[in-house]
Amino acid sequence: MRFQLWRRFSLILFVVVISCQKPSTDRIAEVIPPIRLIAGQTDTLLVSDLFYAESYLLRFYPHPDIELDYREFDRTLRITPAPDFEGLTLLEFDFEGERYAIPLQVEILETRRFRYRPEGTPQKITLFGSFNSWNRDNLPLTDTDGDGVYEIDLPLEPGRYEYKFFVDGDEVMDPENPERVSNPFGSYNSVITVLPRHSGKAFLHILGMKPQDDEVILEFQYEREHQTGKLMPEQVVALHNNHSIPEAQIELQENRVTVWLPRESLSGESVIRIAVTQGGQATSFQTVRLENGKPAGAPGTSFSWQDAILYSIMIDRFLDGNPSNTRKVIHDSLSPRANYMGGDLQGILDKLESGYFDSLGVNVLWISPVNQNPRKAHREYPPPHRYFSAYHGYWPIHHQKVDDRYGSMELLQTLVNKAHQRGLKVLLDFVSNHVHIDHPFYREHRDWFGTLELPDGRKNIRFWDEYRLTTWFEPFLPSFDYLGSEEALQTMTDNAVWWLQQADLDGFRHDAVKHVPNRFWRVLTQKIKREIEIPQHRKLFQIGETFGSYDLISSYVTNGQLDAQFNFNLFYTARYVFLTPEADFSVLVNELRKTFSVYGMHHLMGNIMDSHDQVRYMAYTDGDITLNEGNTAEIGWSHPPRVDHPSSYRKAALYLAYLLTIPGVPTLYYGDEIGMTGASDPDNRRMMRFGSNLTHWEKTMLGKVRQLVHLRRRHPALRYGDFQTLYADKHCFAYLRSDVNERVLVVLNKSEQSRKVTVTVPPFYKISSMKDALTGEKKPVYDNRLSIPVKGIGWKVIQLE
Repeated sequence: MRFQLWRRFSLILFVVVISCQKPSTDRIAEVIPPIRLIAGQTDTLLVSDLFYAESYLLRFYPHPDIELDYREFDRTLRITPAPDFEGLTLLEFDFEGERYAIPLQVEILETRRFRYRPEGTPQKITLFGSFNSWNRDNLPLTDTDGDGVYEIDLPLEPGRYEYKFFVDGDEVMDPENPERVSNPFGSYNSVITVLPRHSGKAFLHILGMKPQDDEVILEFQYEREHQTGKLMPEQVVALHNNHSIPEAQIELQENRVTVWLPRESLSGESVIRIAVTQGGQATSFQTVRLENGKPAGAPGTSFSWQDAILYSIMIDRFLDGNPSNTRKVIHDSLSPRANYMGGDLQGILDKLESGYFDSLGVNVLWISPVNQNPRKAHREYPPPHRYFSAYHGYWPIHHQKVDDRYGSMELLQTLVNKAHQRGLKVLLDFVSNHVHIDHPFYREHRDWFGTLELPDGRKNIRFWDEYRLTTWFEPFLPSFDYLGSEEALQTMTDNAVWWLQQADLDGFRHDAVKHVPNRFWRVLTQKIKREIEIPQHRKLFQIGETFGSYDLISSYVTNGQLDAQFNFNLFYTARYVFLTPEADFSVLVNELRKTFSVYGMHHLMGNIMDSHDQVRYMAYTDGDITLNEGNTAEIGWSHPPRVDHPSSYRKAALYLAYLLTIPGVPTLYYGDEIGMTGASDPDNRRMMRFGSNLTHWEKTMLGKVRQLVHLRRRHPALRYGDFQTLYADKHCFAYLRSDVNERVLVVLNKSEQSRKVTVTVPPFYKISSMKDALTGEKKPVYDNRLSIPVKGIGWKVIQLE
């Protein structure tokens, strides 16, 4: 009773403060994510990567465990955590009369020693792997003791890493490590898993939300294995948007955390984040998104990018809606599978208006580049030097023209407008790294581009990692030199904004992000915010493509650059686990944990099963290609995969059940919904088929995928919820998604046999029944234990009540 009275009194005081702070009209619109730091190491970051502003006159408050240096003239913030400090904390600062907080997640790293004893006396031994983006040069091993054993000590964050040694030009697996996994080049990589420094579980459970007349109450339960000591107020990190929530608004009862917020502070969009840090171990943030006090995903709330389900379309391979603009390239060495097949914007519009995308349930269309491309075929640089046309759209010869094989600017505008009328967003694939040699930019401004020749006489072609910022993809595709040409950078970022404005697009999928310097993305994003988002009160979405380490990929994912990238590290691990019978789901659990540690549980990273650059999943499930296959592109030319086994569709549907129920933005590549197969490019880009052209099994697959997509759209916990692993072995995987609306349990079984999975949920959830989300079948729950029977190669999605 005493607390209730104090809370009412605090409400009056807090409303007065809120009237000055006005969190619903924050001067900082973006939610500042946690900054990950290493104890004792200095990190330098740009404040413009944290939030957008016209000026950055900031005053930081001192912190007992953090040394910092802010330089306004170049907007750099140098942060050095104390060597013995770890956990979650807040760095507070003043900006335009308001006080804000930046979450800092500090880790103490464990050091791993790598050893290699060579035969003879090699000239050079290096270590390379997923921890350094497979750079063969920057981690040399040395024989410091003269005993013939070469060593290197490497501090590593928790996670799963693949690696090799590079010995005088030869790739060598670690002979002291029996753990290995196949790679796409026909060989194997050694594998290590670095466990978290704190092995016990620490989790903040969301219990629910209680709306009151004048306030909203959020309840959480803290759980930590081997907990010693009572939870203290200073160990709770609570943020409303980017403001610290006063301790007076937080009640602690043992490990129960109750947060209350006055309704006056909840107009517009509110993001409430709560975490607990104790003994150097911190929970992930629990994030609750509210719109005018209502939970995100509830009926009547607006679309956010957390709701997105992408559908990727290669225009030329989708549907020929206008045969009059179908023109193939005439060339005696050009295969039909590398030529134009006739798909166009009219075909996409036809399917839109027929309700195909509505029926499927996707709500964002990602369409391939629409720029005018060359009319001739070109020879690929690597052997066997096949000829290709530009059917895919990635060889632009003009910066403002729509390729006349696809349609026109007017047709693109119509497509986007019609999509908006049906509640769909449209992303355009934008190519910023290069143009075709016939582009006027290259003909008239050679100084905007890098050179094809390296100092050692080699051609700078396809050096994806060694020369990632200068490499050319082909001799006929010159790469921009944005670091050497400010004019090129300004011209291309202006061009990107021009496409957004001309076609009223909702954002971009960006091609080849890691080959373009960070400065490009910062300039582009500033222009988008200044010229579109702020004046139009819109939030566009930019998602990129980068292959590499978590550090490299995440270096582009900031509030000042891209919203997200496709999560290829998680994709490769998931594909391996689902396709390898003996692989344990615990491997996938560790990779998911790594993803959450880098991007948070409520991230927008893109999750895929297929893409236009990957072997189709069905080619693996049907046995046409193995994961350790070497040249998968050649298989597409010599022995194109076909689906022979009905069980392959069930295996692909199982993967999609996983894809559509985990955190992140699920992306369907056209044809996924019918189980289309294919080897590498161009075989993975076959013409789409519909209706009567589908087999019985493809129609069955389509029905299952529709079910799964609509399941995600019906259940906000699958889009906004947290993630807890409840069970994982080599056959089954069970996890729980919870938000303030509901709890949803997902159980996957990749084995051929039916299995029963038994899980236990925390007693404070007070679960009394479970309901199958697809069939509606309801059963009681006793003693917090749930036994879920799952058919072979099957799944269950269950609401807990």
